[in-house]
Amino acid sequence: MSGQPVSAGLTYPDNAGSARVEPLVRAHADDRGRTYDYEVLIVAYYSRQLIEKLLASMPTDLPIAIVDNSRGADGLGEAVAERPNTRYLIGPGRGFGAGVNRGVMTSEYDIVALVNPDSSPSVDQLDSLAAEVRGDPRMAFVTTITSGPDGRIDIGIGGWEPSVRRAWIHAVGAHKIFPKAGLWARPVPGRPIELDWLCGTCSVVSRRHLVELGGLDESFFLYSEDVQLGRDIREAGLRQKVRTDLVVPHLGAGSNTRDPKTRMLRLRGASMTQYISRFNTVYGTNGIRVALTVGYLGRVLVCRMRQNHATAREHGAYLRGLWFGAPEHASGYVDRSLPADRTEPDEAP
Repeated sequence: MSGQPVSAGLTYPDNAGSARVEPLVRAHADDRGRTYDYEVLIVAYYSRQLIEKLLASMPTDLPIAIVDNSRGADGLGEAVAERPNTRYLIGPGRGFGAGVNRGVMTSEYDIVALVNPDSSPSVDQLDSLAAEVRGDPRMAFVTTITSGPDGRIDIGIGGWEPSVRRAWIHAVGAHKIFPKAGLWARPVPGRPIELDWLCGTCSVVSRRHLVELGGLDESFFLYSEDVQLGRDIREAGLRQKVRTDLVVPHLGAGSNTRDPKTRMLRLRGASMTQYISRFNTVYGTNGIRVALTVGYLGRVLVCRMRQNHATAREHGAYLRGLWFGAPEHASGYVDRSLPADRTEPDEAP
């Protein structure tokens, strides 16, 4: 572990479940005799439409937990109330990591599949990921690669520990020539690759290992909690793996259909600075930020020349987050737009 104070939100009320680490034996058999020994966990934030579409593609008896960080504001609880074998929990409203921790720590399954609302994995793919964790006692985290609506493999399903050299390689675009030398990976389907950290868009975790690691770091409101988890896994001598033979469709809309993309990218930039400042000197931190600034300013100029003003604004938002942070990006942040009387309720029936 890094020695940093992580996951302060892991202390949950007794009626929300305990952070047990002993092996569990829970398994659920569906009406076709199929047995599931894992639970799907979806963290939601104003994403009812995405989740309804996702659930429609999944077997009705697949064990699912939904942690709603919008606290029922979009009617998600009512929408899933009649679905069998589905847990609906009001989320803590402190970001993605806190939502994952709430779902994992209250789960009765040894294996938990993390699925973003805007991804569309098949049960066969989830089965294959779960088998990786089940078959290796040191495997903590397994993920797939994802593809966008255009069929192109997403960049950023994982990557390497940030450094000044890697930041400059990304800034000047040399990662397109040397794909393993930059910050973020775009794996080739079917070609194995070793990464320092993995994204959780569609992944499976060992509940036992995640509990022992302290869960996801809740000081990150959104983004970079996966980079921290990768570091924690490596330092604990555990394993993580990306399955490049599994490609999951991914809309890229995130868990939330309400906030503009510029807000999300500002949060991403703020999280990057938060992470790199934790493990680098001031000179190293600013070296990474300067490199990324040069690269993204160049991208802003190119986008403006091409009249692509929306993308230019997105790059600019990332840079603002990188240097000035984001108002929401703080440990313990709670979405103040949500009802004040719904801060930590019990699991809904």
